[in-house]
Amino acid sequence: MTTRLPNHFRHAPDGIKALLALEASIAASGLEQAIIELVKMRASQINGCAYCLHMHASDARRAGETEMRLYLLNGWRESTLYSPRERAALAWTEALTLVAATGAPDADYALIDAAFSDAEKVQLTLLIGAINLWNRVQVGFRAAHPAEGGRAAA
Repeated sequence: MTTRLPNHFRHAPDGIKALLALEASIAASGLEQAIIELVKMRASQINGCAYCLHMHASDARRAGETEMRLYLLNGWRESTLYSPRERAALAWTEALTLVAATGAPDADYALIDAAFSDAEKVQLTLLIGAINLWNRVQVGFRAAHPAEGGRAAA
């Protein structure tokens, strides 16, 4: 894979600054760190963003997330390792990440409505929007994740 635009952030500093301010507001929102990282991981899995997967797997581990929950995230619906609140957040993440196909179904909204306050629902939705934007920037410009701990390409 060849990076399309190295150091792409320097070309839009005001936009990146605004996105980082949104990230800071989400971090201060009161949403649990585990939910924030699971949402970022799940959206990044759907979008195929290796750069963001690398970053958020590392962040999640530093925040105390278990390897098993990270390994099973793609199969969260069949796993008992996620709380009802996490499951609601993951369902909403999938619904909004794939919004063109899902239309944000009422059933998924009902899950977050039961598990989150109104303010938390907005913060969760902003979080999902933000990680989807980061994924599109990183995938679009083919940002390469660090290669530590990996095997050499064949």
